[in-house]
Amino acid sequence: MKVPALARAAVLAATTTLVAGLAIAQTTPTPRTQLPPASQSLPVPPPPQITASAWVLMDAASGNVLAGENYDQRLEPASITKVMTSYVIAAEMAAGKVKPDDQVMMTENAWRVGGAGTDGSYSGFEVNKTAPLLEMEKGMVVQSGNDAAIALAEHVAGSTDAFAALMNQYAQRIGLKNTHWVNPTGLSAPEHYSTAHDLALLGRALVHDYPVAYSYNKIKEFTVGPITQPNRNLLLWRDPSVDGIKTGHHSGAGYCLMASAKRGDQRLISVVMGSSSENQRAVDSQALLNWGFRFFETHNLYDAGKAIAKQKVWKGASDEVQLGVAEPLLVTVQRGKYDQLKPTMDVPKQLVAPIAKGQKIGAVKVTLDGKVVAERPLVALNAVEQGGFFKRLWDEFWMWWESE
Repeated sequence: MKVPALARAAVLAATTTLVAGLAIAQTTPTPRTQLPPASQSLPVPPPPQITASAWVLMDAASGNVLAGENYDQRLEPASITKVMTSYVIAAEMAAGKVKPDDQVMMTENAWRVGGAGTDGSYSGFEVNKTAPLLEMEKGMVVQSGNDAAIALAEHVAGSTDAFAALMNQYAQRIGLKNTHWVNPTGLSAPEHYSTAHDLALLGRALVHDYPVAYSYNKIKEFTVGPITQPNRNLLLWRDPSVDGIKTGHHSGAGYCLMASAKRGDQRLISVVMGSSSENQRAVDSQALLNWGFRFFETHNLYDAGKAIAKQKVWKGASDEVQLGVAEPLLVTVQRGKYDQLKPTMDVPKQLVAPIAKGQKIGAVKVTLDGKVVAERPLVALNAVEQGGFFKRLWDEFWMWWESE
């Protein structure tokens, strides 16, 4: 027969721990100074009128689409393709398969298909001569050199076909669902397509996964031999908050631009495809970015590595574990709605040692108007070793007692 007093004490201890954890997790940070009440009550106005065939504006923190039109329509991405080429090179470099100082050959094939004798953009590296991989990559990124993209693909994978297979593998890993790559340049080809949505996700992945490779996109000009060429992204000169990403153009794709800007903690990514001119794609992209920054704001709810909850641990050398997030939890919402965010924590009812540092234990979710706007895994910020024999035996008894 159960002893009521002991049972109440055990239940009270466990409940207190759980409630305390939930209270910490559901407490949002002190909001920054809010806009005046009159501004808070206004709905977000429609986004600017964009003349492109397809476009999207994405919050980089969450990957949420703030506005867009035809953004899942498959279109030719032109030289925005080279963002995927950059991603693959950065990933292969991180895996130790290539190095920045590798000598990359400007092969006759790369020169013939993508060099100065073609109608496309080129970098100007000399045929049958080598250059450091990093220099070749900047020639591809800044000058949009098709010759550099082909030479890099051949160096990394042996051929452009093999490199395209790598591109598709990484695209799948990133989560691009309506994209298929045939070449590393973006030159028109059957079954070479993407969408504004997928391209924005790609830009977000490059920013997050390989910030050093991403940083090359803000270089305004690059020189190869006697030839100096400017970056074709006009926003780099018009808006100091813009630091990328890539332009594209050919007759089948029209004028395209993937742009990104960061103001404070907030980063937005825009993609316009099938615009009518170089200037129009820049004007439309600038309008989208300005609209997004004006009517949305980003907040850092939780810092990486800082405890947001404590949870009871059974059979451990210690009786609790601290829980937090491995990466900062940023949330972008309509201005004036920050106070309406509702964080909640979802964790297992019973945690049993041993628990490793960094082990995923549940999740923290943030909702607004009943919709999940951000979700991150909760991880153990400290390890909890298994307790001694008698501690495990004692906890085993109380776990059984509670389950009855």
